[in-house]
Amino acid sequence: MSNLFHILNGDHLASQLHGMDTFQRTIIFREALVVGPVTGNSLPEFWQTRAKFITNAYGMTAEGYAVKTIQEIEQLSQLPYQAEVCLWFEDDLFCQVNLWFILSLLAEKPDPRVFRVFPPEATSENRWKGFAEATPEDLELSYRVKVPFTRDDLELGKNLWGAYQQGDSGKLCALSKSESPCFRQLEEVCQAQAERLGENPTQRRPEKAILALFANGITDFDSVFSKFSEREGIYGFGDLQVKELFDYLVHTKQSLT
Repeated sequence: MSNLFHILNGDHLASQLHGMDTFQRTIIFREALVVGPVTGNSLPEFWQTRAKFITNAYGMTAEGYAVKTIQEIEQLSQLPYQAEVCLWFEDDLFCQVNLWFILSLLAEKPDPRVFRVFPPEATSENRWKGFAEATPEDLELSYRVKVPFTRDDLELGKNLWGAYQQGDSGKLCALSKSESPCFRQLEEVCQAQAERLGENPTQRRPEKAILALFANGITDFDSVFSKFSEREGIYGFGDLQVKELFDYLVHTKQSLT
């Protein structure tokens, strides 16, 4: 048990697992790599890029970011030999990008023992809900049926991160056709990433979805966020990400129509 570590997709899941004996050693991933720059030729340079973006965009101090985010993830470099690492991440783009980044780090280890813990099985209507509404029994079951990463699976995750980091949607979509039991809906998710790129905001999928809501008379943010999450759950965007798009489109709406 001392060599068992759980890397969680956020604080909400940590609170869900709190007090459950099996899940004592946790590392919480507090980032949103789906937004902002992800450049850097080295890990320290990458963290500098992210710290600058986070402090400018969200008002967090560099010190706060280092403590809450960087120091948490740096624990991965200190894992004991033959540690068992369970990755609790969902299938939407937000979680997948974070997962790919972690896999790029774990792929450098000589003999990693890595497992994917999938969210409970979902219906077609709520397949992007992830762990949010899972019961303790659901979480225990998810853990019991965890899926091991082979070396090829780890390399796929590392390569997906590389393609995302380079902004190469063609390569990302090509990689998404790889078969791996450690990823679900990978082609669909990578296509969603490709569809959010482009210079014209009226042709980018997330912005188009919000503009369509505006056109239907849905203009208050709470309603837009609810409808966007319902229709475009594949992105996994939280209120911060949708609000940024919403504010931009409200501000530039006249010039876009």
